[in-house]
Amino acid sequence: MKRQTFLSLLLAAGTQPSFVMSARAETDESLRNEVQAAINRGLKYLFAQQDAAKGFVGSSEHPAITALAAMAAMGNPETKDIPEHARKAYQFLILSQKDDGGIYTTSLPNYNTSLALTALTLVSGEPGIREAALKARRFVIKGQYDEGTPGEMDTPYDGGVGYGSKPPTDMSNTHFALEALYHSRKLLQDDPDRAKSEPQLNYQAAIDFVTRCQHLASTNKSSWVSEDKTNKGGFVYRPGESKVAPPESGDGTTPAAPRAYASMGYAGLLAFIYADVKPSDPRIKAVQEWLSANYSVTENPGIGSEGLYYYYHTMAKALNTAQIDFVETPQGRRNWRSDLARHLFNVQREDGSWINENGRWMEKDSVLVTAYAVLALEHIIRGL
Repeated sequence: MKRQTFLSLLLAAGTQPSFVMSARAETDESLRNEVQAAINRGLKYLFAQQDAAKGFVGSSEHPAITALAAMAAMGNPETKDIPEHARKAYQFLILSQKDDGGIYTTSLPNYNTSLALTALTLVSGEPGIREAALKARRFVIKGQYDEGTPGEMDTPYDGGVGYGSKPPTDMSNTHFALEALYHSRKLLQDDPDRAKSEPQLNYQAAIDFVTRCQHLASTNKSSWVSEDKTNKGGFVYRPGESKVAPPESGDGTTPAAPRAYASMGYAGLLAFIYADVKPSDPRIKAVQEWLSANYSVTENPGIGSEGLYYYYHTMAKALNTAQIDFVETPQGRRNWRSDLARHLFNVQREDGSWINENGRWMEKDSVLVTAYAVLALEHIIRGL
């Protein structure tokens, strides 16, 4: 059966979200040309940082960064074949694969493997890639946490994915894992017998975990959930924990609710999409409303400049994946592609790179940040 898109399911449901999907934004040829130029400059910078002998980009300790660069190379609209620098990056990823299928060096095995698997799915027709990708897929599935009784929620972290094999799990790693599994489904489409024998993620447990990261009392019964306008519908990093400094609690005795912030909101939206949650679901509608009310291309709403380029990448990926053209904000309808592209033009450096002066989550690493920015621009250009 042909897979329905998120947009077609939304229209069939007759919902009217804060995101407008029913009409494509008009193509702006001048903007498209500017986006392409910025992509090319960013890619030139990225691969100038590649180790010529080993193929890694930026750091050999984190294959995920090389995977992001490889995705950026393959996502360039002007790429017609696998460029030589991308081939070297893929060779590094394959050589980094462990016997258990993980693609990592010494740390963050789930994070590195999920991003590497997503990158591998872009070249899965190449010799040797498919089997390596299937091994990585098994590793990602094995990374889903389940403590105690199999299939039952024994801890709030059950069903999610963290950096490694132990809790706590989190929204960021969970959405990367779901993304990798979503794109790697095609590896088994032509072999239904093998597909039946391969391990499968417990998707309901994953959805339940994602739900436990959202401020929405109708679906998340956790005591920390807040229904105030600052939080309702938004997401935190993991159940009961935000990476935003908590606000004053008021009376000094009641703990403040963990604050929602936008990069986790887009990660939550993507996680639901990758797990095939229907777009009419109240959890999706609620996060759309929160993201619309907190729209910005100059900050990561809720947490400011921290994780800003991760936010740009996740925002663009989520809105493009959901085929969203306009966002209805309190200030009016916004063409997010134009807004985000023009902001990224303004902050691109002369050498083609981007950097975040706020170094939290490695964002002073210009290679990582430039990969995020190029990928965001590639999601933008697909809708122009």
